[in-house]
Amino acid sequence: MGLLGAAARCVVRGADRMSKWTSKRGPRTFYKSRGAKGTGFHARGSKFVQVKEMVPELVVPELAGFKLKPYVNYRAPPGPDTPLTPAQLFREAVAPAVEKDFRDGTFDPGRLEKYGFEPTQDGKLFQLYPKNFPR
Repeated sequence: MGLLGAAARCVVRGADRMSKWTSKRGPRTFYKSRGAKGTGFHARGSKFVQVKEMVPELVVPELAGFKLKPYVNYRAPPGPDTPLTPAQLFREAVAPAVEKDFRDGTFDPGRLEKYGFEPTQDGKLFQLYPKNFPR
């Protein structure tokens, strides 16, 4: 397809769809980049204010003497792990302590905070009850 065919296609289909997508064509908040998230905001006077909480922090463990390679073959069979359910989590984490205290006679239903129970969700980032409780 030559130059004449490309020009005819632009006329028929519309020139705007053929041009590159740039920050001049997008909305005011569009910045062409490679997908990195912003670490602050633009203040008055074309100054950039960097917010410490928005800067990503990379936590890398010490791997000295680690024998496994960082590559996993895509043909590897899936692992036997199944998703953890709330009932399994309770049975594995809380139930042994409750059973032990019940056998020893020290179990008190009024002091369930000892086992991780929280009566209110105040101050929590994701509140489970009553706002986000599944109905």
